Amino acid sequence: MLPCSARSDAVALKGDNTMSAGTLEGVTTQLDRVADRLGLDPGLHKRLRHADRSLVVSVPFETDDGRLEVVQGYRVQHDNALGPTKGGVRYHPEVTLEETTALAMLMTWKCALMGLPYGGAKGGVRCEPKQLSRRELERMTRRYTAEIFLIIGPEDDIPAPDLGTDEQIMAWMMDTYSMQCGRTVPGIVTGKPILLGGSLGRREATGRGVSTMVLEAAKKKAWHPKKLTVAVQGFGNVGSVAAKLLAEEGCRVIAVSDVKGGIYNPKGLDIALLLREHQEKPGGTVVDYPDGDRLTQQELLTLDCDILIPAALSGQITAANASAVRARMIAEGANAPITPEAEEILLQRKILIVPDILANAGGVTVSYFEWVQDLQFYFWNERDINARLKEIMTAAFHHVWDYAGKEGIDLRTAALMLAVTRVAEAKRLRGLYP
Repeated sequence: MLPCSARSDAVALKGDNTMSAGTLEGVTTQLDRVADRLGLDPGLHKRLRHADRSLVVSVPFETDDGRLEVVQGYRVQHDNALGPTKGGVRYHPEVTLEETTALAMLMTWKCALMGLPYGGAKGGVRCEPKQLSRRELERMTRRYTAEIFLIIGPEDDIPAPDLGTDEQIMAWMMDTYSMQCGRTVPGIVTGKPILLGGSLGRREATGRGVSTMVLEAAKKKAWHPKKLTVAVQGFGNVGSVAAKLLAEEGCRVIAVSDVKGGIYNPKGLDIALLLREHQEKPGGTVVDYPDGDRLTQQELLTLDCDILIPAALSGQITAANASAVRARMIAEGANAPITPEAEEILLQRKILIVPDILANAGGVTVSYFEWVQDLQFYFWNERDINARLKEIMTAAFHHVWDYAGKEGIDLRTAALMLAVTRVAEAKRLRGLYP
């Protein structure tokens, strides 16, 4: 049943989204390699290379001084063979259709790998949210939601927070959608405030998942947490939570960075103090930390450490700096932080890579929990949520690790092969309509 009676898919643009630029070229190349290794049916391979639906919208909104601004917005639904599509919405000046399509494809593999009843989607608005007032941000968000209204819904496509968006943005999206429907629809988005049907543990979920994957991989390598050093690029929700939880397990976090730069201390950083500096002070930044040396984002990537967690933007480790990376393990907190060319170099150097579709899947997993809770109007306690998250992610990790060992391949290839196999089989079973 459709969540609103006045719906039509005619506004969506269906067709070829295989633009060979940036991360889209990277993720389609990954798919091609996996399809070849799996001996995937050529027809199914072609279908998986293309997004089911791409919507490009203009987002006009009024500024506080009465001017009219127009920005570009996107919503891409890559595949719905396993269920409604799911994926975040990002606000960033470099958002493009190509990037959005690539991230939607990654979401398809991520959901399939974790065994979630979702396909992958992604959305975005090309803007600089930090330059907008709260009222301008609200007006833009509501207009963007109205523009994509016809292709989203709790049984169709469920947005969530991503880069540049947060639970307040999700609250505005939920309210706009609900006003259009004439009733409250909490299941339209995840990552929203607890009071409006959000889930306990959702904000920390991605970082918690990253820390879980690091610790599970460390067990496989017989590395004791108290002997591990960690560097984290990006100290937002993902990086800060991962750093905090790993520090609590005894790891020594020696470097972190945010948009203003980084801080390094080989003796270890006080993560609790860093969190206060970064999150509680207006305009706070990790570079204000008093006991350490400043360094750049790129310098952090090449520090001598055991665990490197790139949790900022995509494309941070490239062919230009991969040879200088000195970490023994990289856990991808961000989406696609390593380019395909860089990955070849890192794998040749025997650096263990826990890929994004596995390492940062905690967010979408707890988003799934939130969606289920909203549909049932029955909510779980945080202890149960964290326990279920750990159970699902640990099982997925061991499945990927064992498959990689059996096939003699790296973890990313193993994860992609498992995910693509599941989606392709779902498409085969469903057939082609009409």
